[in-house]
Amino acid sequence: MRSFASFARRALRAGIVAGVVFAPAALAQEHYPSRPIDFIVPWGPGGGADQVARKLGQLLEPDLKVSLPVINVPGATGQTGHAKLLAANADGYTLEVMTGDTFALLADPNAKLKLADVIPIGVVIQQASGFFVAQNSPWKTWADVEKAAKERPLKVAVTGFGSPDEITVNYFVAKGLKLDAVPYAKPGERYTSILGGHADLLYEQAGDVRNFVDSKQIRPVIFFYGSKVGDFADVPHSTSLGYNVTLPQFRVVLVKAGTDPARVKLLSDALAKAAHSADFKAYLKEQYADEASFVPASDSIKYMQAWLEDAKKIVASIPKK
Repeated sequence: MRSFASFARRALRAGIVAGVVFAPAALAQEHYPSRPIDFIVPWGPGGGADQVARKLGQLLEPDLKVSLPVINVPGATGQTGHAKLLAANADGYTLEVMTGDTFALLADPNAKLKLADVIPIGVVIQQASGFFVAQNSPWKTWADVEKAAKERPLKVAVTGFGSPDEITVNYFVAKGLKLDAVPYAKPGERYTSILGGHADLLYEQAGDVRNFVDSKQIRPVIFFYGSKVGDFADVPHSTSLGYNVTLPQFRVVLVKAGTDPARVKLLSDALAKAAHSADFKAYLKEQYADEASFVPASDSIKYMQAWLEDAKKIVASIPKK
């Protein structure tokens, strides 16, 4: 009896040791992905970031063979959702679609956000932003808006403080226009603000409000871009009028820094495949986006840094209040 009990104890200890020895190896060989990947959108439902995340989720699912549920976490110009990414494990099971609205916060010298905290796996969309008015607005052209804004304050619906929206508004304030930025956390409320008379102007991308544009409820009066926007040949762009402000909207997919390089590569390869699909190219066209929007993981940091330098230059050109 004793010998059997002794043998059993030795066998049990050996099993535990073997488990400890082989557990890391088994973990390292774990199939990825083996469960759903959370896709954080730091804005409310219905906005441009939400739309692109849901489109990409549909395209990535067949390749990754797992679902990518979209989780909307609005607040603080995208910082609340970004904090959720940083609080998650760096295991490739949490993605975020960051927009230029949030990234522009890094233009502040005291910014808490850090590019080193994330790994971009691809810029997926680039769009021209602009000022829009209601279709029945008394201002038919950008010249009309300029004239009115020199006479009285105009409210501009924006995504949040520190965003490209507010930077652009401040740029024109420095040029003598009386504009007041009014933030709206919910995309739907922002889009309709100029229809209900709660705001005079809307800073947005045409693709995000295409339904309103196509139904002739709102229209652009100026785009902040370096060239004409193809589908709006009659709408002036900022640089043609001598305004050195562009800051095109972009949306980039991120994972948390520290994620296994093999998992980052798998995700970035899948994203590149989705971005080059006929389905996504059709989506870009629907969004009035640049056909060459996609920037692969290898060049995304360089793209983001160049964009940020432009933002910093614009901020530096605005006199301090």
